[in-house]
Amino acid sequence: MPHQGSTSAPSAALPLPGFPECEARIDALPAQLAFPRASPLLSELPDRRLFLKTLAFPCAAACVMALARDSIAIPVRAWAAAEEDDSRFRVEARFYEKLPGKMVRCKLCPRECVVEDRNRGYCRVRENRSGTYYTLVHSRVVAAHIDPIEKKPFFHFLPGKMAFSVATAGCNVNCKFCQNWEISQAKPEDLPAQYLPPKDLATLAKDNQCAAVAFTYSEPTIFNEYVTDAAESARASGLKSIVVTNGFIQQAPLKRTCQRVDAIKIDLKAYSQDYYRDVVRGQLQPILDNLIAIRKQGKWLEIVYLTVPTLNDRDAEIRDMSRWIKTELGPDVPIHFTRFMPLYLLKNLPPTPVATLERLKAVADGEGLQYVYIGNVPGHPAENTYCPKCHSLVIERAGFTIKQMNLHKGKCPKCQHPIPGVWS
Repeated sequence: MPHQGSTSAPSAALPLPGFPECEARIDALPAQLAFPRASPLLSELPDRRLFLKTLAFPCAAACVMALARDSIAIPVRAWAAAEEDDSRFRVEARFYEKLPGKMVRCKLCPRECVVEDRNRGYCRVRENRSGTYYTLVHSRVVAAHIDPIEKKPFFHFLPGKMAFSVATAGCNVNCKFCQNWEISQAKPEDLPAQYLPPKDLATLAKDNQCAAVAFTYSEPTIFNEYVTDAAESARASGLKSIVVTNGFIQQAPLKRTCQRVDAIKIDLKAYSQDYYRDVVRGQLQPILDNLIAIRKQGKWLEIVYLTVPTLNDRDAEIRDMSRWIKTELGPDVPIHFTRFMPLYLLKNLPPTPVATLERLKAVADGEGLQYVYIGNVPGHPAENTYCPKCHSLVIERAGFTIKQMNLHKGKCPKCQHPIPGVWS
């Protein structure tokens, strides 16, 4: 079992962290590549179809940018200015309890923030107003892209399809390596946003020939009400929904999410509570519990392990983690060992050596995991899917592109061994 370290009591709302002025704005883009400015006329139209059509071409351009920028979200800074009136984004939270003295206890994530009147929780996006707890980010989209499913990454879910991907501000952890820290560590009012209610999101995704909507970039847990409402609208429109998350959520909201979405990718940051405490500012055990819960709910599940040199790349840790995955989740859950790049607060470390990723893959392979991938190394053979029985090439990839799809009705064409996944 992983080293547990100290456990945390329910936390009170914490002060917002500050960021040094010298930090680079990793999402800065030339003006011509940003989304077009939504005119006052468009924002005032009672029929939003014109707005959706206006965004159709730029979203296709965003897809091209996604391929070039290695999974970094483009903020929709040109859509609309940040507004003082947040009434259209404000919805009562679904998971909290009222306490004496107009205080509340959040029940969305394991922090269980106790929040006084007119204060916010750790995530910065939930506020207590006279004893009623609100999310301030329902339909408050600050980043959007059309992405290949493989970029999430999902390798066993609708390969070759596109996902309309959205995010709001905020997160319930503070990873020192976060590549989207500009939105994940921001307050909602600090960022320009577009009001994109669930039905409009589904329409926009369908109009752009996307097979799914994706909740990603920051942390979907903290905009859970929007996730579940939008997933319902997507399902009604014949679309799938996928969630890219840190997994730091309580069981009740997780169950509600699983009932509405089709696939979940969990970022398992490490197999060490010390790492979660020092690098992530979170907890490991709830993530392990939730991995088991997602599997039991029958949702498609993939795991990403961002490999940070010297911090979470020890063979013994990977061996223990692989054994846990095989025992608790099964040998056929895909895991992606992805390459770290120095960003945000970990610019002092080098990119992960490819040899390190290959070594850790060999450890996981040796423990009996059947679908072990290497990520953020375009063209590497470990991007491909091979049959675990006869070792034939089943899916060949180059970056986010499918070069060969040899599956036949979800099976290896050579030996007929079933390859688990959601293929259509």
